[in-house]
Amino acid sequence: MLALVAASAFPAPAQAQNSFVGQISLYANSFCPRETAEANGQLLAISTNDALFSLYGTTYGGDGITTFALPDLRGRRAIGDGQGLGLSAYSLGQRAGTETVTLTLAQMPAHNHVGAMRAFPVDGSTTQPVRNFIARASAGANSYSSDTTSLVDMNAGSVSLMNTGDGQPHENRSPYLAMRWCVTLFGIYPSRD
Repeated sequence: MLALVAASAFPAPAQAQNSFVGQISLYANSFCPRETAEANGQLLAISTNDALFSLYGTTYGGDGITTFALPDLRGRRAIGDGQGLGLSAYSLGQRAGTETVTLTLAQMPAHNHVGAMRAFPVDGSTTQPVRNFIARASAGANSYSSDTTSLVDMNAGSVSLMNTGDGQPHENRSPYLAMRWCVTLFGIYPSRD
């Protein structure tokens, strides 16, 4: 009775015979179904996978004599091969990209910062710089003043900014969700028509 309930509650699983040889499917579970293999770059024997080898060749690796490799999609995003309008060209099996990148100064847009310093042209009245202005140093090292009525611009000069990002890489990936890519090993051989 339990088998009858289970059979009617869950549809029959799709078999690899309904999939094309070489087809890659995404699974949310932690394993690849029967007659598929994880797209993790593993080497397969040509002698036991001749149909798949006839489609993949050595595009993803292997020696082409006894072995060939499956695509390695671990930590990678698949894109279409070829060249889209106004985009770069990509060859089948080409790998590129990086998880993080450190920008160089040449990659950052040019920019500058203007700074103006103002000072009080009389003897200072305090040693505290917080909320005060630079003044002439007076006896007792009072170099600051809180008076704002007689501020003057200091001599022209330049301001140098030294901090340029500390050379730390930044995240280069879009938001992601890790799942499992599986390659169909046996099934319908795809035709070109």
